[in-house]
Amino acid sequence: MKKEIFESEIGESYVKAVHSSGLKIYILEKPQYNSAYAIFGTKYGSIDTCFSVDGNETRVPEGIAHFLEHKLFESEDGDAFTKYAKTGAYANAFTSFDKTCYLFSCSDRFYDNLDILLDFVQSPYFTQQTVKKEQGIIGQEIRMYDDSPAWRVMFNMLLSMYKNHPVRIDIAGTVESIAQIDADLLYKCYNTFYNPSNMFLCIAGNVDTERILKQVEESVKQTEPVEITRINDNEPDTVLKPYVEQSLAVAQPLFCFGYKETAETQRSVKERICTAILMETVAGEASPLYKRLVDEGLINDEFSSEYFTGNGYSAVIFEGESSDPKRVAEEIKKEVERIKHEGIDKKLFSAVRCGMYGNAIRMFDNVESIAMQFVDCAMSDSGLFDEIKYLKSVTADDVFKRLALWDNDKTVLSVINPVEE
Repeated sequence: MKKEIFESEIGESYVKAVHSSGLKIYILEKPQYNSAYAIFGTKYGSIDTCFSVDGNETRVPEGIAHFLEHKLFESEDGDAFTKYAKTGAYANAFTSFDKTCYLFSCSDRFYDNLDILLDFVQSPYFTQQTVKKEQGIIGQEIRMYDDSPAWRVMFNMLLSMYKNHPVRIDIAGTVESIAQIDADLLYKCYNTFYNPSNMFLCIAGNVDTERILKQVEESVKQTEPVEITRINDNEPDTVLKPYVEQSLAVAQPLFCFGYKETAETQRSVKERICTAILMETVAGEASPLYKRLVDEGLINDEFSSEYFTGNGYSAVIFEGESSDPKRVAEEIKKEVERIKHEGIDKKLFSAVRCGMYGNAIRMFDNVESIAMQFVDCAMSDSGLFDEIKYLKSVTADDVFKRLALWDNDKTVLSVINPVEE
């Protein structure tokens, strides 16, 4: 097994190993801690609805990655959650747009829990009967999210922002799409995307690296790597429609306001950091705009921003609650134009960058945060200390250049209004 050790000036170090199957393993030891956190994941998410292996194209129903995540906990000899209950570990899983992750955290019996994780993720068990049962369960989940204001405000925005890219589709799919899923299709997707060469294992906490690598060597199945080609329809630069609204049970309007960026590939670590600094400069808590919007009662402490980016999609999103979402969106647009003409306030830039640097250092005090950061490393083929490195070196000019991607003609405002009585 190939192994590299990476060290940083902040006194932290980690191991990155590559198993002969292609599985990437990231481990950061925290011997002074009582707990440990592990994530076993695959580069397979809701956007992977059309793919090709050996020139054979396959198009699958929306929501199948999420469906597969649910089903993988089941096996012929019982449910993985039942096994974790016996060891006292907390276990969970999630599917996002571009990945599926299975995780546990524990303060005891780490290696027993790792055995469970490595075993059930590599042991699919699907039957037509259990698939049928799961369709009903996930169908209820989909209907629940259809009534969730926070969920709908986001996906209504994506539906209005993207015309073709599958990021516009709900992660769980629709009741109609999951009805098309059967056991054979699940096995096909599993055998394609759950190949170790497409997967990663991320661990942080009170663990022993050599013992983990030995355990992985004994547990990970040897299979031939699979070359997967993701196929996405061409996505236009323009948005589908600039405004969308819906009425649901909320006390006051919710909003998502997003800038659509042109994105053919994933953003680099430096690009993501520069954009994060830019978002804080435009409308973060230290910005003049944020203070003005709060003083006028247009936003509250629910206001936040997110850089939403992945394979073939990229958007800057501001979201929160407001009595007048359209006014908030217009004020953000005005501030973007002002900074384009006047430049970035160097003092504000310096304060934001220092704050983010401090947060990046504090991340190493939390084993869950470290493990999740490892997942980002695996997805983007970057290093755990890259963020710290770039936060020390980026300039206000680097950040200003990112502003060119923010076009006020490529924005979408999604609003959830209270139901009228």
